[in-house]
Amino acid sequence: MYPDVLASARSAVGSEREVLEASLDLQRAVMKRKAAGLPAPQARRSFVPSATTIAGLLKHLAIVENVWFEQILAQQPAQLPDPDSTFAVAAQETVEDLLTAYDAACARSREIAAKFELDYAVPQEQLGQVSLRWIYTHMIEETARHAGHADILRELTDGATGLIG
Repeated sequence: MYPDVLASARSAVGSEREVLEASLDLQRAVMKRKAAGLPAPQARRSFVPSATTIAGLLKHLAIVENVWFEQILAQQPAQLPDPDSTFAVAAQETVEDLLTAYDAACARSREIAAKFELDYAVPQEQLGQVSLRWIYTHMIEETARHAGHADILRELTDGATGLIG
């Protein structure tokens, strides 16, 4: 019925790495499902005092994937984005563009993470050091939290709720 979400839940039993990867992929799929099929005006609609929108959440999560996996884990030099700007969606960006960018960021994150063991640690300005295990755990939390935000925004938009609605 929803193969993207169901496939992402592929490893409820497996190695620690398989469970972490499957958990993150599940939350990624839920976030994508929340945005799929929304016309741009609905995806950009804010129901809260902040600028939080489903489109903005997608943009933010694509940037966060890049920061944690490419810039921090792989130590690729780049200027960290201004946190306030990561939710800003340009007028010409469509939901399809944002989903494509998010898919690409997630694919790149998977590619980078595959090169390292869970215990591999890198410097991180605020925390000292972080391991790939910590990054996975953080990204599961970050993605799930924003998928929850998207769930509420989607319910307010058209009544769709739940893990795959």
